[in-house]
Amino acid sequence: MQQNTQTTRGNDGLFAVGSPVTHWSVQTSNPVQYEIRASENLLDPLNPTILEDAVGTTGLRRFVVTDTVVDSLYGERIRAYFTHHGVEHRVLVLDDGESHKSMDAVLRVAKAMDDFGIDRRREPVIAIGGGVLMDIVGFAASLYRRSTPFIRIPTTLIGLVDAGVGAKTGVNHNGHKNRLGTYFPADRTLLDRTFLTTLDDRHISNGLAEILKIALIKDARLFDLLEQHGTGLLRDKLQSPAAGIGLTPADAPVGQRLAARGLHLDPATEVVERAIHGMLEELQPNLWEKVLERVVDYGHTFSPTIEMNALPALLHGEAVAVDMALTTVMAERRGLVSAYQRERILGVMNRLALPAWHPQCTPDVLVPALRDTVRHRDGQQRLPLPVGIGSAVFVNDVTEAELAAAAQQLAEVSVGANR
Repeated sequence: MQQNTQTTRGNDGLFAVGSPVTHWSVQTSNPVQYEIRASENLLDPLNPTILEDAVGTTGLRRFVVTDTVVDSLYGERIRAYFTHHGVEHRVLVLDDGESHKSMDAVLRVAKAMDDFGIDRRREPVIAIGGGVLMDIVGFAASLYRRSTPFIRIPTTLIGLVDAGVGAKTGVNHNGHKNRLGTYFPADRTLLDRTFLTTLDDRHISNGLAEILKIALIKDARLFDLLEQHGTGLLRDKLQSPAAGIGLTPADAPVGQRLAARGLHLDPATEVVERAIHGMLEELQPNLWEKVLERVVDYGHTFSPTIEMNALPALLHGEAVAVDMALTTVMAERRGLVSAYQRERILGVMNRLALPAWHPQCTPDVLVPALRDTVRHRDGQQRLPLPVGIGSAVFVNDVTEAELAAAAQQLAEVSVGANR
């Protein structure tokens, strides 16, 4: 702490001499450490992972939040798991879907936490659900008594590779996506791909969009995997032997270590691992987004507005895919992406059952969306565009005319591809 004048301290602890102090400057740091771990069959009573920090402790209590879809599929197993371990618990079930991602849901969670009587240091809240559910619970946990630890257990692919690995929470407000939120990472995120077996194909595609994002802006090998195995990954819901490893942002991917020995992971495991590692590699040095040029914002310039305008017609990943298709065409028009590479990218979207165009993709929507993004990015566009496949560049000079031309070309290309 710095003062604006020099003083000395008397024996009574009070400042005794010098001019009156009128200004203090406080500087501190808040180190962050959180864990992301892959583990199969988390709800098997013989798997202690969910309660591993409290194994052997008596009088355990846990407050669990899930959504209506997950409760219908796994509610009995969730309750049986905690009963088996002698854990006093309450399960709060929220409505599912983006349209219910609101401050009202956050306040409902906070009230239920208060009614349960959470011990905020020893009783982490457990969120079991998709990205929407985890964002709501994380936001409530960040507010309740100013911080209450929580554990995320994503049940969707988009939650597993995107929403579950970062530090952001948030809810929609005033017609805007994630307009209210905090930076508040979960203490632990537990990844179990067996939950994906109960997802429909559309929600698998939804998560594959965020994986494709990482591929396009930083991982050509990941793109090749999606191009070669995308149809099978979608069909099999990324079910293959899980890696069973603990991941932290500093870890080197297991796939790289195996490759050094001439070995390879199965495609599903490598795809998931590379997507998570790529995301963490970008997030760790910039967790609080002090630097606003973020390649992981690729696909997220126009998609928030497109998604909110189209609700409930588009899922989050589908809106991201439309944004990526548009910006791929923009990059092609600038000579950053070849026509052949653009065809490959749109071809992979097709294999992953992702839309490359939507009626909302018009200048009337895109121009205001870009203006809103400029406000979000401190007065500049900071728009990531792909450079080939596996790299990106930031631009700040996109014009309304360029947007209109790219949207028109994308519509023509998409119609031609669907004939």
